[in-house]
Amino acid sequence: MNEKKIILGIETSCDETAVSIIEEDKKGKIKILSNVVSSQINIHKEFGGVVPELAARSHVEKIDLIAKKAIDESGLDLSDVSAIASTYGPGLVVCLTVGLNFGKALSASLNIPFIGVNHLEGHALSPKLSTNLDFPYLLLLISGGHTQYLSVNGLGKYKRLGTTIDDALGEAFDKIAKLLGIEFPGGPKLESFAKNGDANKFKLPKPIINKGGCNLSFAGLKTAILRISSTVKSNQEKYDLAASFQKTIEEILEIKTQIAFDEFKKISKMKSKTFVIAGGVAANKGIRKKLIKICKKNDFRPIFPEPKLCGDNAAMIALVGLEKYKIKKFDNLDLPASPRLPLDERAKFLKGAGVRF
Repeated sequence: MNEKKIILGIETSCDETAVSIIEEDKKGKIKILSNVVSSQINIHKEFGGVVPELAARSHVEKIDLIAKKAIDESGLDLSDVSAIASTYGPGLVVCLTVGLNFGKALSASLNIPFIGVNHLEGHALSPKLSTNLDFPYLLLLISGGHTQYLSVNGLGKYKRLGTTIDDALGEAFDKIAKLLGIEFPGGPKLESFAKNGDANKFKLPKPIINKGGCNLSFAGLKTAILRISSTVKSNQEKYDLAASFQKTIEEILEIKTQIAFDEFKKISKMKSKTFVIAGGVAANKGIRKKLIKICKKNDFRPIFPEPKLCGDNAAMIALVGLEKYKIKKFDNLDLPASPRLPLDERAKFLKGAGVRF
């Protein structure tokens, strides 16, 4: 076995085909040797959203080429790899299966351990790729499919403090962008669109802002913007609506994060004051600025992954694989894809109409 631990990570949970190779040296320092991400934006653009069957087909067509590129960029040979780590959930099952099967095949052919990785755990641990990070810490996971506050107590040890009861934050950004005519993928572009507008022009609702602890809701906000957007005529009004939405999201997160801080302090035995913000929406500069402000107010240390590690990537999958490899937590090659895989398996399901707090 190599003195250096070298993990090849594979990510195909949605519409990015990604392969990465990372290594940890004898001193425990982690280095990203390659991190190749192939986007499918052009494939799904005309449909205004991800089409699962097209995404899966693209993964099949690209996965071996992306893997070869990642290996070439790393300067290593496949024989140097210590283990293979593949995302097995959550995500689109037809997409997950592609990367999962590719990883299993590599593992079997190289006769090295195979490790299934929870995509959300990849986001949760992603700052460790560039920052010293000790457990426990409070996590805000904000992505296209998930919005949760969690206490991260260790590898595989999560306690959910709050979640969205309907739309994820990234999903809300994408839907509002589509209503405003911003080209797919609109969510990441909405913030720059909003810079041309008056954030105080429209007063928008903040659903369950005064109840539900640090649980969140964005469906009512989306409905309000749908109603307003039908009367909007000029581009300036669209800018104003986008700016008002951005401001409202920032205010919601400020209030709910304060509640999450208070709850986390009650359960953190080590009195930890580290706050990690991860996931694709963590790249939003306005949200970052607002969350840094409330961290200063509460004496919390804010940590964000590097912007290139906020979205879906395979380096974060390789990282979780590395952590599991060190404790010999391997998986069998019959591990199935798990499209609804949670982080906190004990947490109550909170989605859909009729949710009560």
